Amino acid sequence: MIQDQFHRPLRNLRLSVTDRCNLRCSYCMPEQDYVWLPREDILQFEEIERLVDVFVRLGVDKVRLTGGEPLLRRDLPALVARLAARPAIRDLAMTTNGVLLAPHARTLREAGLHRLTVSLDTLKPARFQALARYDELPRVLAGIDAAAPLFPGLKIDSVVIRGVNDDELVDLIEFARAREAEVRFIEYMDVGGATAWSMGRVVSRDDMLKALTAHYGPIEALHEASSAPADRYRLPDGTIFGIIASTTAPFCESCDRSRLTADGMWFLCLYATHGIDLRHPLRHGAAAEEIEALVRSAWEVRSDRGAEDRLAARDRTQLIPVDALRRDPHLEMHTRGG
Repeated sequence: MIQDQFHRPLRNLRLSVTDRCNLRCSYCMPEQDYVWLPREDILQFEEIERLVDVFVRLGVDKVRLTGGEPLLRRDLPALVARLAARPAIRDLAMTTNGVLLAPHARTLREAGLHRLTVSLDTLKPARFQALARYDELPRVLAGIDAAAPLFPGLKIDSVVIRGVNDDELVDLIEFARAREAEVRFIEYMDVGGATAWSMGRVVSRDDMLKALTAHYGPIEALHEASSAPADRYRLPDGTIFGIIASTTAPFCESCDRSRLTADGMWFLCLYATHGIDLRHPLRHGAAAEEIEALVRSAWEVRSDRGAEDRLAARDRTQLIPVDALRRDPHLEMHTRGG
């Protein structure tokens, strides 16, 4: 297994299958207009498989399908089945906004998807529409209800924004508990596309724990050996929830993630402003060994600690201006898959 300059292995590949999305969540896609990746540049399933095989040979054993919204990709269960047939991939997961999930949940499970995460930031219909700009909460809730029995340990990801939904922590825990799911609260991150971000809108892990302790009583931190981004906690009744504190307490030290966009651009850090084009060599006859050498050499010199660098920055504001995002859609959060 190859390692970077900080001895972090290459193990976890987040694989975007489309940059399109059917919501416009304010922390990810707040602008009115977007520049989409050219359709002819989007990787075909066979090309995705070839690149995944390169990463698997170098040590990747976790693959997460992302977007945009991955369920907008036509015939996605077929790709799931093809990836699930690779024994070296021991963890095949997907993150979805849930809008299209209900009719596809069983098919995804039967295709071999191991784990599922659904984004849900609010349980209030008017608030959902204000956050996502579409009145789709009923379909998201139906998707969660359809998927929860099929995917034990279903994760529900909630981005917490001060003054927007920070009063729903308890409600979201109770909603997840009723479905034997696990909610993970995510600090609002200043990633590409978060053009309205400010530090004052971040609800820190400490603030979340303080609010939840006031309601539930003493909360126990679980100490687990894992490179997963969430710190997990147990309520007095045994309910488990997580917090991803990547804004105020980054986990760069153990980060083994990289991201492949739907058009084959490989990013070694969520905060990276430049990626490595793998589509070009793939489509111009490069042998698998040549692409493998390219990936290996890039990872072995990797020294990215993007979230830590952002935490140390003075006068921290939004990461990338809107005009720069419009010039290069690869800088957008929805393009590189979070």
